[in-house]
Amino acid sequence: MSIWQLVRTGGFTMVILLLCSVVSLAIIIERCIYYHRRSRIKRVEFLRDIRQELEKGNMKKAIEICKNTDAPFASVVNSGLNLSGHSEVVISNTMEREVAIQTVKLERLTSVVGTIGSTAVYIGLFGTVLGIVRAFRDISLTGAGGISVVISGISEALACTAAGLSVAVPAVIAYNYFIKKVDNFITDMELAASEILDLITVRQK
Repeated sequence: MSIWQLVRTGGFTMVILLLCSVVSLAIIIERCIYYHRRSRIKRVEFLRDIRQELEKGNMKKAIEICKNTDAPFASVVNSGLNLSGHSEVVISNTMEREVAIQTVKLERLTSVVGTIGSTAVYIGLFGTVLGIVRAFRDISLTGAGGISVVISGISEALACTAAGLSVAVPAVIAYNYFIKKVDNFITDMELAASEILDLITVRQK
């Protein structure tokens, strides 16, 4: 069946599923590109360069490296380096706030994909139920029956369930992938913040 035939068969529920599919796919592509661009730089290599500059006493160069690095942990490190000379508590709190800010950016729109993944199946089942009810109603109105008529109506109605599953499964897989990626980013940010705090503390003594 073509997409137009599916929409005609499933009615408004199929339209909803089609919209959910488009929204989910757009977010998945956007998030994958976003994460890929921010995971190209490795935390260990980045911190090695920062450590070398701090050992030379070149704070400006270290901050410049942070600004030129498109990664969440670079923003966290930058927030800490900009407060070099302040107390350990102030630097730590500032970096924690930056971790929270970057986490919000990383999680942006992921809940939409999770919601689509968890509800698309039920939307499809709803469309199936409506389709079956419509099939039996048509049979009662026309007076025509038989197993072939019933099976034909049910098979068309089940298209909604199939569409719901086809939308839900990729969305759930993508959502779980996003959660894992965000957790990895958070771990990198926390480790970077901890190491930079130690380096700044040692440098100030």
